[in-house]
Amino acid sequence: MRRAMIVMAATVAGLVGVLTFRTTPARLTLGALPGASVTRTTPPAAVAGAPPPPSSTTTTGAPPAPGPTTTTTPAPTTTAAPTTSRTATGASVNYNWGVMSVSATVTGTRITKVFIASLDDGGNSRSQSIDQQSIPILEQQALQAQSANIQGVSGASYTSAGFAQSLQSALGKLNVK
Repeated sequence: MRRAMIVMAATVAGLVGVLTFRTTPARLTLGALPGASVTRTTPPAAVAGAPPPPSSTTTTGAPPAPGPTTTTTPAPTTTAAPTTSRTATGASVNYNWGVMSVSATVTGTRITKVFIASLDDGGNSRSQSIDQQSIPILEQQALQAQSANIQGVSGASYTSAGFAQSLQSALGKLNVK
């Protein structure tokens, strides 16, 4: 009888401890994700058909002045238009654990950068942990595949599907298949 009382008291104490245990959700910011950024790239200022910048010339009639001298040659002109970087943000996608949108930067038809534009997982610590581990892998897969046709990350099925869907939306805005 005495042993039964001890077991019951320990059970009640353990149950009270479990029921009163409180946690606070961790807040995930874009800076906490490796590889995620909110910076935007701007295209170079060069415009197709614009005259090249003026170059300095040297005279040949006078002897050179003492000290270091430099001679510049004009840059060869090309008829091809310079390639510029374009960035687009895909649609916000609800991936069952939150909402994310992916941005892609393209130079010509080549994907040069993929990053998370926004991520809201509601403070769910499990989702944050999965996102922190899977998103850098998904970004690398997209760069290697040069499309939204990525394999995904095992254990992060919802995140992978949402990432691919938002990336496809961004690439569609950039007219890249």
